Amino acid sequence: MLDSLLNTVAVSLSALLSVPTAVYAAECAAAAFSRKGERRAPEARPAVAVVVPAHNEEDGISRTLSTIWPQLREGDRLLVVADNCDDRTAPLAREAGAEVIERHDAARRGKGYALDAGIAGLANAPPPVVILVDADCRVGPDAVDLLARQALASGRPVQARYLMTAPADASLGQTVAAFAFLVKNRVRPLGLDALGLPCQLTGSGMAFPWELLRSAPLANAHLVEDMKLGLDLARAGHAPCFCDEALVTSRFPASEKGTRTQRQRWESGHLAMGRVALGALAETATYRNPAYLAMILDVIVPPLSLLCLLLGLALVAGAALAAGGASLASLILAAVNLFLLVAASMLAWSAFGRTVLPARALAAVPVYALGKIGLYPRLILGRTRSGWIRTDRSGSDDR
Repeated sequence: MLDSLLNTVAVSLSALLSVPTAVYAAECAAAAFSRKGERRAPEARPAVAVVVPAHNEEDGISRTLSTIWPQLREGDRLLVVADNCDDRTAPLAREAGAEVIERHDAARRGKGYALDAGIAGLANAPPPVVILVDADCRVGPDAVDLLARQALASGRPVQARYLMTAPADASLGQTVAAFAFLVKNRVRPLGLDALGLPCQLTGSGMAFPWELLRSAPLANAHLVEDMKLGLDLARAGHAPCFCDEALVTSRFPASEKGTRTQRQRWESGHLAMGRVALGALAETATYRNPAYLAMILDVIVPPLSLLCLLLGLALVAGAALAAGGASLASLILAAVNLFLLVAASMLAWSAFGRTVLPARALAAVPVYALGKIGLYPRLILGRTRSGWIRTDRSGSDDR
């Protein structure tokens, strides 16, 4: 009786894990085999306002603005929101020629509140399109034009290809983290786009038609306010689309401590949104909105390391039950899931990741995943911090 119950539970868990695994595999395969040409854009480029939320970014704000200014035209605006800063972020932004809003509110801290203040500051002369760029990013050539034109043509939010680069002397862990970020922020959105589906908003390089953003629920301190905003807009019928041609980059911190803090913050926020997504799957309204449903299914794919660990545990459990005389169903299903994960990841690496993660470093990926075993119970069961959580960038060469 107990053996039968354990086998049923193991099969059920492997079946549940099949959903995020299949979603991940489909996204990677669609991206790898997509052959879409360059997106056609209308000739006219609307006026834009680029909003840069910043919290104590005196070390990099000038460099960030220097990548935006050359792309602006007459009638465009560049607005920095210096949120709860106690450094020289605001005066440096003014020296660089940007409009600046200084915000001080210790009780309401976070990027969402900063963005809300920025949008309020634009309301006196609203632009057709607003582009949001984080203060530690570099905006690639023509990205402003590409994002603005696609937002105007589609009437939808648009997400740029937002990537993290590792330092020149990056550790093995940072290199693997850079590949995981590439898969999350380029490969999977590109796959969704190839399938005609919307993508998540990933935090920087986001363009919005003014009418969508002016009434959007921005004022919050969620750790992944970008993902939450994208889901909120999709639920309202305005699902984001992906613009692979527009590139925005940032750099991982040079220190292991900074990289670890940054990854924990992202993954904690992702897991929190995953719980929200699971709740949405129980709502009938979700299934009446195919674009929103596609984004919900994408959100329930956990961080890659966690998914790998869960599938590995399912395989071990299935093998143990099979050795005890139970059905092979759990073992077979777990093996198929793990094969799909590995095959999809290798496909993504072959098509997009060779320059980010050298072949000689592939063997370190399982070690990297195993090294995070102790992290996920704390993220899943513990309380998450909110507000600005600034990453330690000491020692970064961000030239």
